[in-house]
Amino acid sequence: MNPILELFMLAIPVACVSWTVTHEELFREFHEYSVDRSEDSKTLFGRKFFYLFTCEYCFSHYVTIALLIIAPYTLVFAGWRGYLIAFFSIVFIANAYMSLFAKIRIDIKRERKTIEKIEKSL
Repeated sequence: MNPILELFMLAIPVACVSWTVTHEELFREFHEYSVDRSEDSKTLFGRKFFYLFTCEYCFSHYVTIALLIIAPYTLVFAGWRGYLIAFFSIVFIANAYMSLFAKIRIDIKRERKTIEKIEKSL
C-alpha cells in the first residue's frame, strides 16, 4: 500500500481517540477531573500528566505512540528515523483532522441556532 495513503489512514484513529477522550460527553467526568487536577496538583508532574487528558493536541502524541507500537509504520526511512518521521507526520495529520472536525461542528451548531430562531419567529 502507498505509504502516504497509510499515513492519512493511520491518522484517523489517532484523531478519533484523541478527540473522544478530550471532548466528548462519554469522558466528561474524567475530563473535568483531569482539568481540576491539572490546575490544582501540587507537583509539576501531576499538573502535566493530567493536562495531557485535556488537550487533544497533547493527547494525540501518546495515542500515536500506542498506534506505532501496534502498527509498526515508518515513513521515508527504515528504522528509528522512519518511526520518528512517521510519529510527527501522524500527529500533524491527526490534528489537521481534528481542526477540520471542530470547524464543522461549529458550523453545524451555528446552523442549528439559525434554524431555531427561524422556527421561533414562525
